[in-house]
Amino acid sequence: MTSGLSDWAKEFLRAFHFAVLSTLNTDGSSQLTTMWYLLENDATIVMSTPGHLRKAKNLRRDPRIAICVPDGNRYVSLSGRVSIIEDQSIVRRDIERLVERYVPDEAARPQTIEAIVQQGRISLRFTPEKVIEFSL
Repeated sequence: MTSGLSDWAKEFLRAFHFAVLSTLNTDGSSQLTTMWYLLENDATIVMSTPGHLRKAKNLRRDPRIAICVPDGNRYVSLSGRVSIIEDQSIVRRDIERLVERYVPDEAARPQTIEAIVQQGRISLRFTPEKVIEFSL
């Protein structure tokens, strides 16, 4: 376990994968969700979610977050404390970047962006405090 991302982890996280996000419910159990994510150049992880969902409520109450990005026998797990961004200009920019990453059909992107923006989203950002990497 380390506190920084290795070159291998950065390359792995920039490849096309989905993350499994874990937040803490009020009873201490995990709430898990598959998420789109981006890795910024400064190792910040960026995600977006509708602000009314359980994961957003959990993170407002307790900002501890963990994600696991799996790919067969390889994975990177990251944990830390999240910052919630509600500024809609930043949220929209993050959504545009996420859609660019995850929606291969360029013609479908504008409509997808508008549909996602209408969901009342927030952005989630965190710089990993702990990193676990595994590869066979």
